[in-house]
Amino acid sequence: MKRPTIADVAKAAGVSKGAVSYALNGQPGVSDTTRRRILAAAETLGFRANSAARALAGAPSNVVGLTLHRPAKTLGVEPFFMELVSGLEAELSTHSYALLLQMVSGSDQEIAVYQRWWSDRSVDGVLVCDVRDGDPRIEALTRMGLPAVVIGPPAASGTLASIWSDDGVSLVEAVEYLAALGHRRIARVGGLPELSHTAIRTQTFTRLAEQLDLQTVTVCTDYTGEDGARATRRLLSSPQRPTALIYDNDIMAIAGLAVAAEMGLTVPADLSIIAWDDSPICRLVHPPLTALTRDISAYGTHAARLLLAAIDGKPVTDVHDEPAHLSPRGSTAAPPADALPSRQAPRRRATRQAA
Repeated sequence: MKRPTIADVAKAAGVSKGAVSYALNGQPGVSDTTRRRILAAAETLGFRANSAARALAGAPSNVVGLTLHRPAKTLGVEPFFMELVSGLEAELSTHSYALLLQMVSGSDQEIAVYQRWWSDRSVDGVLVCDVRDGDPRIEALTRMGLPAVVIGPPAASGTLASIWSDDGVSLVEAVEYLAALGHRRIARVGGLPELSHTAIRTQTFTRLAEQLDLQTVTVCTDYTGEDGARATRRLLSSPQRPTALIYDNDIMAIAGLAVAAEMGLTVPADLSIIAWDDSPICRLVHPPLTALTRDISAYGTHAARLLLAAIDGKPVTDVHDEPAHLSPRGSTAAPPADALPSRQAPRRRATRQAA
């Protein structure tokens, strides 16, 4: 079937091509009655205005952009981004907006993508993830005037509005829980060190070690299961191996659980494990993983809502979303008695299960 053209719509509605252009782009120049007749003809013919033509006419694209500087294999297996996208789509679709996702290899390429999108009006606004301190993307977006919302800490977002949850609060909850169980040697398998939220977690972890008199260490990774497994082997092979591990995502925690079994350690009798960002798979492994839980889909919905407001020209401010909270399950318990000084060795107790 031949694709309908603007000339076909004009012929069906009995008007000029100019009148069709005015009507389809919401511009003045035609009466309401004529506009309705043109829109009805376009609908009957299945005509859709070309995006380039709409851009030239100044019409919105009804598209939001999201670029990610992460390995593609990470996106395929890490539940966080899939749940975030589902929340974004849930809100955007109710406003007839689409989400344009593109993987990039670095900040320079990402800025080039923003410039291309803005110059040809491919998107009406963008969401910025994995923000870094002094992030060049923030300055570039501010200079362009492209509506943008940062999914990350406001301290690294410049003048752009941000939506964030306080990872420091969540880490305090996890570490204090382990300390209450009796753990004194706690390690953290972290993510990319240059990310702002990673820095917040690391700073909080260091502060807690001093406050609670803990032996702690943080090992940075690229968030993949392979890198998380390697970090776990190094930590568990040390002479003073930790009795508890906190992972910055669920994929690494699951990989760590497998490594512990491979090395002959029982979870939680010999080693306790906590995963960040709960997912269904955390509840399916054995033992089910204690995790820091938050509604990531709702987080995406709130981010989309904030960006749509910015696109509409409404005043927007930073949004402090609900932080992740601990969901204790079968992967945490008191440490082995021989791992503690005798005066501190608590009686072994079962892990409190999530309701």
